[in-house]
Amino acid sequence: MGFLELFTVASMPVIKVLMITAVGLFLALDNVNLLGKDARIQVNHLVHYVFNPALVGGNLADTITFENVVSLWFMPVNILLTFIIGSALGWILVKLTRPPKHLEGLILGVCSAGNLGNLPIIIIPAICKDKGSPFGDSDVCYRYGMAYASLSMAVGAVYIWTYVYNIMRVSASIVRKEDYRTSSFKLEASGEILELLQDEETSEPKTPAKDKMDDAYTVLLSSNESEDKVKVPITVKIKQLFGKLLVNSSFRAIFSPATIGAIVGFIIGVVPQIRKLMIGSDAPLHVVEDSATMLGEAAVPVITLIMGANLLKGLKGANTSFWTIIGIIAVRYIFLPILGILVIKGVTQLGLVQPDPLYQFILLLQYALPPAMAIGTIAQLFGAGESECSIIMLWTYVLASVAVTLWSTYFMWIVA
Repeated sequence: MGFLELFTVASMPVIKVLMITAVGLFLALDNVNLLGKDARIQVNHLVHYVFNPALVGGNLADTITFENVVSLWFMPVNILLTFIIGSALGWILVKLTRPPKHLEGLILGVCSAGNLGNLPIIIIPAICKDKGSPFGDSDVCYRYGMAYASLSMAVGAVYIWTYVYNIMRVSASIVRKEDYRTSSFKLEASGEILELLQDEETSEPKTPAKDKMDDAYTVLLSSNESEDKVKVPITVKIKQLFGKLLVNSSFRAIFSPATIGAIVGFIIGVVPQIRKLMIGSDAPLHVVEDSATMLGEAAVPVITLIMGANLLKGLKGANTSFWTIIGIIAVRYIFLPILGILVIKGVTQLGLVQPDPLYQFILLLQYALPPAMAIGTIAQLFGAGESECSIIMLWTYVLASVAVTLWSTYFMWIVA
């Protein structure tokens, strides 16, 4: 196929995404308000807890087998490389542009984490179903492409909520400490701390008996707690540990519904006995797989609508440095894809990656995607750069229409 034909094939899915995204943006406008803030929250929950797990688990169960799972070992490694290379480039960008302290973690996050789940799941089926697709039979391409994209979504979710989450958490905690020191210094300079200390000194002698009672209570409490620790059996301690883990937000984020769906799909696909029960038209329990597939098919259009609605924040966002946005765009759409080509070409030459054009295309595509939408959730969680994140998302996704199309065309030309 010629370059122009490949460009046409690559542009079709991106144009479809843009059209549905524009519908989502329109539905989120204040005058329409069909996808307002409350509606987006509810639909996001539906996608997060129902559609995504069904999509990921169903596709993996259908295509992953014990024989081919070994050949996919490089994908988790490749995704980790995109995160490491992206964060290294983001660190260089922070040093060059010197943004405000509260934006440093956000910049590292958007440079390292790409949209490894939603966009491949939207783009790959559209490319496979196109008449001019270079990846052969459309049904085979669709089945394996969705499995690769589902694996990408599951692994990407784990890395985002371990690697990027902790980078942004550490950055936000450093900013809070510096703000606390600054505010303390200002208070001391204005004499307010001295006044507070004087008030505390004058109020302390009034209740000496109460202080002694508090000290005695503390000693008794600590001794009682130490006795309880001795008496608690190991089984109870293990239950308490698991209870703390389940309550911990970071742990729950790592084992998100999509990740659990991927684990279930892997088990069904890899274990032959379970696979015979559930996969295939002759399987006794094939209705379970059919139901999961039906639910999963709703994920792609709903995700695209929500993605468009979420971009509305960027139109109302705060001021963000022009050079910071340019730097992020350069990292995500110029430097990362170029380095990705070198990585994939190198491992292919060494024989570490299977000679499957579709598989290699998805590995390359992972280097040329816009930032993950989950970064906005993390920024909101820590209250650091939430409005700036919306602006960054807006511009990177607007330019993705051109960048992802061009890189997809070039990647198909390389592997086809």
